[in-house]
Amino acid sequence: MSTAAVIASIPEEAPETMDEKTTLDDAPAAAAQATYTTAESEPTATKTTAYGTPAASATIPPPPELTPEQTAKYAELLEQCKTITTVAVSTAKNAEKVPLTDTDRIFMTKECLLRYLRATKWVVADAKKRIEATLTWRREWGVESHTPEYIEIENETGKQVVFGFDNESRPCLYLNPSKQNTEKSDRQIQHLTFMLERVLEIAPPGVETLALLIDFKSASAGQNATPSQGKQVMSILQNHYPERLGRALVVNIPWWAKAFLNVIWPFIDPITRPKLKFNEDMSLHVPKSHLLKEFKGDIDFTYNHAAYWPNFIKLCQEKRRQYEERWKAGGSQIGESEFYLKGGEKSRPLATETAPAPGPSVEQVTEEIQKVTV
Repeated sequence: MSTAAVIASIPEEAPETMDEKTTLDDAPAAAAQATYTTAESEPTATKTTAYGTPAASATIPPPPELTPEQTAKYAELLEQCKTITTVAVSTAKNAEKVPLTDTDRIFMTKECLLRYLRATKWVVADAKKRIEATLTWRREWGVESHTPEYIEIENETGKQVVFGFDNESRPCLYLNPSKQNTEKSDRQIQHLTFMLERVLEIAPPGVETLALLIDFKSASAGQNATPSQGKQVMSILQNHYPERLGRALVVNIPWWAKAFLNVIWPFIDPITRPKLKFNEDMSLHVPKSHLLKEFKGDIDFTYNHAAYWPNFIKLCQEKRRQYEERWKAGGSQIGESEFYLKGGEKSRPLATETAPAPGPSVEQVTEEIQKVTV
């Protein structure tokens, strides 16, 4: 996959049939609840697993306060999304349409609708069209069928690692181009979408975005993606993961990556540009207790696939199980709040109402999550 394309485009062949495998959504509850290890439970600064919660020093910004006009547009989009009953299975002309599933309905949260509205400059018809296109893409691309077993080979060297949370409680996704271990294929890009889905699953209540940390150290131009792969990545991220980038920290940039960035810089959305930080001190953005020593942090972390991967997958499965259980308990509604689904209070004001002055503290969020898991 193209890391430069990822930077530029986050505002922001289908896999083989795997009927015999279990997806994350279909995993038995017993497996989802199995014991797993997180970095918090490892007693020393040497870590082998991912963090499950932000550092105590991290904050969570409040949701944006909307204007009356934006509030009305959200209400209009919500009602329109409730009328969606079928979705096309592919982008092919005259493709078959199938009934909406619970997976589709749970995708259309309040925050999701607002993200698409912002991405379409608050044009309701365009937001609805893009949401329906994403539902089709998720079927055609096979998002739900990209199992840990299918993706695992791509992550054996740790070329993508979810580890730690930044100062604003965003989960951090590290991209390490020098650890590329497979030949160019669709599965490399499926690996990226798989990790995006997982990193967003572990984001705490009130956090919709991720932090992208890219280290080009020791990477070579030959490990970069082809132009066609870059174009495909850009299309996926811009169209189907809008408003998901909170911050991108890029270090050790080689000449060939600089050249590419110089070419695409004029085409990067002006709103996205301030989110990109090049060769900055990462400890300014990520608490040292969640940052690797090589980036001036306190943590000694060396990727060990046998330790990291199974624990990370179980952590994500458990987060997803709780999310789905809350959705069902809340009435299985389109437009449900992600804040509630991730463990926050049901009564928290919507982003379409008066936003609270301060955002919830990490301690409050942790307390709410514990209430759900006890």
